[in-house]
Amino acid sequence: SLYGAKAGIPDSSFVNIWGGWHDASDYLQYSTTSANAAYNLLLAYRDFPQVFADKHLANGLEGNNNLPDIVDEAQWGIDWLMKMNPSADIMYNQLADDRDHINMRMPALDSQYGRGFQRPVYFVSGEPQQRGKFMNTTTGTSSTAAKFASVYALAHQLKIGKDSRQFYEKAMGAMNYANKKLGYSQTASVKSPYIYAEENWADDMELAYAQLHAMLPPGHKEASSGWYLNMAMQYARKEKLTPWLGTDTATHYQWYPFVNAGHYELMKQQASSKGLLPSNTGMAANSKNYKDSAKAFYKQGIEAVWNKAQQNAFYRGVPFIWCSNNLTVAFAQQCYWYRTQTSDNSFEALEQANIDWLFGCNPWGTSMVYGLPSWGDTPADPHSAFTHIKKYPIDGGLVDGPVYGSIYKNLIGIKLYEPDEYATFQSKLAVYHDDYGDYSTNEPTMDGTASLIYLLAAQEAAAKPAKK
Repeated sequence: SLYGAKAGIPDSSFVNIWGGWHDASDYLQYSTTSANAAYNLLLAYRDFPQVFADKHLANGLEGNNNLPDIVDEAQWGIDWLMKMNPSADIMYNQLADDRDHINMRMPALDSQYGRGFQRPVYFVSGEPQQRGKFMNTTTGTSSTAAKFASVYALAHQLKIGKDSRQFYEKAMGAMNYANKKLGYSQTASVKSPYIYAEENWADDMELAYAQLHAMLPPGHKEASSGWYLNMAMQYARKEKLTPWLGTDTATHYQWYPFVNAGHYELMKQQASSKGLLPSNTGMAANSKNYKDSAKAFYKQGIEAVWNKAQQNAFYRGVPFIWCSNNLTVAFAQQCYWYRTQTSDNSFEALEQANIDWLFGCNPWGTSMVYGLPSWGDTPADPHSAFTHIKKYPIDGGLVDGPVYGSIYKNLIGIKLYEPDEYATFQSKLAVYHDDYGDYSTNEPTMDGTASLIYLLAAQEAAAKPAKK
């Protein structure tokens, strides 16, 4: 472990952490992206339970265990998060660092660190940590810890696992950790300058407080007073719009998650008894404004993108920054949540354009999802050791997506290994390559794929309504 000395964990202490998801093809594992992925899986199951089947066991082999496969998958991620947060005062931000980039290999061959197959794990210290030759700009613990709290709280509500009651205390503990030092946590690197440079945290606090309110049992003091709900609204006003909306650029994962799910929870709770406070609390009047305020925040963000999107045939208003496909999914989620919670269909065409973009209605005429559709033009040579070395298919994986030509030209270590089949469609504005050597546009990402599962579940649910 690293950076845990102030918490009584000396550097180089051994921590037994295994499982979880690889962030992408380099096998790093981050708490932020893993928590966001787990949350999206749980949310998809909560909102669209009717679309998920049980065709696999918890270990991924064929069979059934009386649990929808999406629950098995979410449980796998949550189990790892709990290893990264073994107690209320211990939380880790990432496992491994950019030294993993030394070469492509299968996961069992991680030996880049001079300690056999051990890899470093970084403590959530709330203070700056290494970023190549420099230091990152970490200011606090909130952005990471609040993501943990949201996942735990939702897992408790959905009765995930054999003992879902444990998630109640885990959620409270993670929320205390989030308040330990208000601010954001960035990831660390050793050799290169590339990190997840997150700089916002109010959105994470908003969602966490909203989910904590939702998990409180009836009659609980804070449930009756609406204290957590009020805290959620206070943080909602601190970040009304996810800052990338309507802009042309941002640093890598600067505003993460790419959609503020807290606004959706406030709208959804206000539509149920969970958002209604007794009139004698003195806060009931405020509770009536939660949905309208969150609705206005979503609409303002959508309009900021629409102002750019309406100027081109693809309705493209999402910036071509690294992982632009992840932003595209997130924006489509925001449009969907706005439409379904308000019955305002004004932006339905924009919502659909972003979904269509992912599946071929783009300048390159290709789907951005490996193997989907099975009969279409999809990524065939992704930046993935599984496909490059072992020829394993990674069906369903969402690749990064197109980037600005200026970004592509300035990234370190990119090299195309095959002739560019999309050369005719490349431009100075944006490029996309279906080539193993282009990690900037053609690498599948775990969190983007998990978010896409939510979006596709919503599409399937619309075509297959719940049985009455």
